[in-house]
Amino acid sequence: MHFNDRNDIIQLTPEWTGERFPDGRPKVPDHVLERIRKITLEEAWGYLWSKGYKYQFQGEFKYTNPGKTMVGRAVTTTLVPTRPDLHNYTLKFGQEEEGRHGTYNQWVIDTLVEDDVIVVDLFDKIFQGTYVGGNLSTAIANRTKRGGAVIWGGIRDMEQIVKIDELQVLHRGCDPTGIADVVLTGFNAATRIGNATCLPGDVVMATISGVLFIPPQLAEEVVTRAEKSHIRDVFGFIRLREGTYSTAQIDTAWTYPMMEDFVNWFETSPETAEYRHLTWNEELEEAKKVSEKNTDVIL
Repeated sequence: MHFNDRNDIIQLTPEWTGERFPDGRPKVPDHVLERIRKITLEEAWGYLWSKGYKYQFQGEFKYTNPGKTMVGRAVTTTLVPTRPDLHNYTLKFGQEEEGRHGTYNQWVIDTLVEDDVIVVDLFDKIFQGTYVGGNLSTAIANRTKRGGAVIWGGIRDMEQIVKIDELQVLHRGCDPTGIADVVLTGFNAATRIGNATCLPGDVVMATISGVLFIPPQLAEEVVTRAEKSHIRDVFGFIRLREGTYSTAQIDTAWTYPMMEDFVNWFETSPETAEYRHLTWNEELEEAKKVSEKNTDVIL
């Protein structure tokens, strides 16, 4: 038995080939996280769904900072209802074999770093299932800066937590009781949040809609696809208002002249300045094929 074991984490995330944290978690680059903060959850979700990742979203949360989007790297933890033999062994192992101090939740929170999001499966327990209160929430905010927590369970000290402006905590409910009668069984292992599966190092995208767990190896592709979808929508809205194209033309595969029109607009419009890292060669080739099938279009 091991908690937060580097070798275990690497085995869990074999498709990630980039940089890792010392604990083995995939370290999606900061610039990718920053780009993800600017897209919508549905834009990110669509690509994951198309790739077969159908259990990455969970809604039905309450928020300590409604309207605030949170993006960060997952640190996962799983707790189960207590039983004496398991609790005695787990506590002794963590303290004596791994040198951990304090309670189960403190073990995890003490490891957080900037842009982490702690993801907690507390089996939807609220009464005596309050994973954080004012003190631990302050510690999370201090350690993660722009991060926070996703808790499939409860919190306490709501009046204190809501005053931490930089923190977002998704939770299932609030109760004045402290956490009790639980045992830690996983720390940076695969965990379940409602109907979603989260692995350590996943990009956590939490919005007013709910939370999406993005596999690290797909994060850059997800945000690139989302950005392309977004900027094409902006162009489509403009041309529809001008009456240049019909809704049928905008909503179906674009012809080469339409794609050329888009690329010319993209390369010169002030609205697209922050998206100039995107390239459109693949889309231009696809548009050529569309036009070749349409004998009415002259290239």
